[in-house]
Amino acid sequence: MTIKTNQASEVGEYDEPMLLLLQLLWGDGFLSPGGAAEVAELLEGSDITGCRVLDIGAALGAVDELLVTQHGAGHVTGIDIDPVMLNRMDERITRAGLRDRITPTLVEPGPLPFADATFDVVFSKDSIVQIPDKPSFFAEVHRVLRPGGRFIASDWLRGGAGDYSAQMLEYFRLEGITYNMATLDETASVLREVGFADVDVRDRNAWYLPIAQAEASALAGPMRDTLIDRIGLERTEHFIVNWQQLELVVRRGELRPGHIKAIKAP
Repeated sequence: MTIKTNQASEVGEYDEPMLLLLQLLWGDGFLSPGGAAEVAELLEGSDITGCRVLDIGAALGAVDELLVTQHGAGHVTGIDIDPVMLNRMDERITRAGLRDRITPTLVEPGPLPFADATFDVVFSKDSIVQIPDKPSFFAEVHRVLRPGGRFIASDWLRGGAGDYSAQMLEYFRLEGITYNMATLDETASVLREVGFADVDVRDRNAWYLPIAQAEASALAGPMRDTLIDRIGLERTEHFIVNWQQLELVVRRGELRPGHIKAIKAP
């Protein structure tokens, strides 16, 4: 597989076997770790009741459903660049009877297609890593927030600057999806540069390490036969090696999930 860094994410990077695997690991409709509990942890101390929310990287829509049904968001606009995922998101919210509260929206990479000061909250769950130009992106987030609005996100961040290690490059190769990783400090600095206040970036590496270890063990053990039945031996063996490499780079501290919060000054 091609190593994809310093470029925009592409439509179709998440193929059917990967979508199946991620949901078996993380729950129906979830493409990043932690499920409902991690969304609640990210929102701890941030009341979004009645808020107009923009979710960046909405994917299959499970997170948007939670934002409305469990956390009281007034309306969520969920954007993504992948029409297949958004179609599935639309099916999900239709089944849940939430079409009046959640709007799936297809966008192109680049400036956000919304007017200034449109949203009370901009939210994202582990998708900013696929965006190469962080200053332009965070400036757009700042622009579409109303004064006093909040940016609340989790993301895949990195430990250390400079060139990626051979271990990280091998992880990227196995993943086959786009990675544009910043450090925690770089993220906080850019947010301040574009005008955000009260910037808080929290390292979640210690939280994810035992989860990654358990995932790698499950793929090579109790989940292996199920995966072979569903996606075949070749892709199953690929994902087993992929997750062993994931566990390695998390353990080395090179991949560091983080929580990010900031406020647009009133």
